[in-house]
Amino acid sequence: MAKPSPTQTVGRRKRSVARILLKPGSGKWSVNGRELKDYFPRPTHQIRIAEPLKVTGSEGIYDITIRVAGGGLTGQADSVRLGVARALLKLDGEHKAKLREHGLLTRDARQVERKKPGRPGARKRFQFSKR
Repeated sequence: MAKPSPTQTVGRRKRSVARILLKPGSGKWSVNGRELKDYFPRPTHQIRIAEPLKVTGSEGIYDITIRVAGGGLTGQADSVRLGVARALLKLDGEHKAKLREHGLLTRDARQVERKKPGRPGARKRFQFSKR
């Protein structure tokens, strides 16, 4: 297999947008100029982000540079996860079956529903009083 060139992809979840740059290297992660463990301190986020690499057996092969903005940490972690999976797919199409089987290529389209007028939230109603 030829030496892969840098690959750029985008991942989205809720209000978060992650731009991923995957290039051959030694397995370094950089998220907005910081280490992965500094930016995402929760182990669950770190595990979810690294899942596409684990599934495809690509751990320690690529240097990954990430720019992520918007939303909270969980939304950002999931947007990074989708972006990394898409980058791996772009580099090697043979990974598609594995990534699809683990649900890593599916974009989670759920968004927060807007608040409606005359209600305290999107669907909640104020307490009913008969008298």
